[in-house]
Amino acid sequence: MDYSALPGLTVVVTGASAGVGRATAVAFARRGAKVCLVARESQGLLDARAEVESRGAKAISVAADVADASAVFAAAETCERRLGAIDVWVNNAMATVFSPVAELTPEEVRRVTEVTYLGCVHGTMAALRHMRPRDEGVIVQVGSALAYRGIPLQAAYCAAKHAIRGFTDSLRAELIHDGSNVNLTAVHLPAVDTPQFDWARTHMDAKPRPVAPVYRPEVVAEAIVHAAFRPAREYWVGNRTPLTILANMVAPAMLDRLLARSAVEGQQRDSPTTPERRDNLFATVEGLHRTNGSFGGEAAATAVTMSEPSTRMTAMIGGTVVAVCFGALLGRVWRARNVHRR
Repeated sequence: MDYSALPGLTVVVTGASAGVGRATAVAFARRGAKVCLVARESQGLLDARAEVESRGAKAISVAADVADASAVFAAAETCERRLGAIDVWVNNAMATVFSPVAELTPEEVRRVTEVTYLGCVHGTMAALRHMRPRDEGVIVQVGSALAYRGIPLQAAYCAAKHAIRGFTDSLRAELIHDGSNVNLTAVHLPAVDTPQFDWARTHMDAKPRPVAPVYRPEVVAEAIVHAAFRPAREYWVGNRTPLTILANMVAPAMLDRLLARSAVEGQQRDSPTTPERRDNLFATVEGLHRTNGSFGGEAAATAVTMSEPSTRMTAMIGGTVVAVCFGALLGRVWRARNVHRR
């Protein structure tokens, strides 16, 4: 399949009623793809479909909770019946709770896991059911820097993203073993300005916010479309994402302490939460479905996107150069000390 020939291809996007999912659906639509938008039933899902159709694309919306495997499989069947063979499947749906672990409930952790991790598993299985017999297609896992590095106040979400990475690595090796032409790619995101910070459940006294720097959803949507065109193993979006991932590989203990000092306050606004605040963990919140969140004033409109192999190679080269220079410096100091001793 020529993935650059996007017009006419059929794309499924989960979590498509708002935020990154909605921006991604629109980005594919602008390039002429037929788009199936999957999310829980809401007016926001219908509005997102209308926005996609306004770009001249053919679109359908399917109401389904990705935590329900049978609903996801049925959504895939509906998509193929109405739009044609699925070429690209984007697993984007997520849920989170801002809370110390000590204040989380088992039900909250289960729900975050079911939506964020199992929702991705269900979507991947549904896509494979249709792609493997044809031996073609692309599955895009929308990941996060938090798939490599957990941060305080989002333990359930970080754990789910870590689980997606493990699941994806296992599946990728299986597809390679089988000689399959189904492509699997992951796009790991930085903090993004989406409505999740206005409707995610929180046990904090202050309203939640993303850890700076923040990017616009349209920026990461472009990275996701690029990944579907050219499905490398992984893509890391934004300057902070590769830095976080690589720093965690090199100095995880130091990063523990840095995050302990900065990430708790860094995820809280100055304004307090209110008793009437609604959250979308177990039910949709009408009236907040949109692409952008409340941090547009600081959200960047561009981002560097690097494939994981090139990023690792750059880091290895940079690390080697630093090591050589540091070694040369130590050698000069050692020689100078010996000369002085003489």
